Amino acid sequence: MKWSARRCGRAGWKLIAGASAAGLLAAVCPARADTVAVLQGLDKITARVSTFDAPVDKSVRFGSLVITVRACVKRPPEEPPETAAFLQIDEVRSSGATFESKRVFSGWMFASSPAISAMEDPIYDVGVLDCKSDTTVSPSSGSPGK
Repeated sequence: MKWSARRCGRAGWKLIAGASAAGLLAAVCPARADTVAVLQGLDKITARVSTFDAPVDKSVRFGSLVITVRACVKRPPEEPPETAAFLQIDEVRSSGATFESKRVFSGWMFASSPAISAMEDPIYDVGVLDCKSDTTVSPSSGSPGK
């Protein structure tokens, strides 16, 4: 495991460590409040692909899934490209007047290697495309909700 010092915005210098199955040396700084993960979802029943934005620490809905991005990191331009996001995905089902929630995925997803850490679901696929600041966010090119 390699150690590296990296400047984390106004938080100052932090000593960080990180390595993933993809060999990503992730310098994980606290996510800015305006960080947004760009996700892509596939509904396998309708074959509809949707691209949508998910702000860090805010839940978004895709079909019966509730997706919460906990962290989103992107390598600087001078390094080989890689984007990763820590996602928590819950499936919400209604049974009569009650709602039942079940965690179907919790972990890091990588844009360059989605099969390394994929969500196993018979109806939906979700993947990470990019991380960006919400000052550069454009309107979503799909409808995330059903």
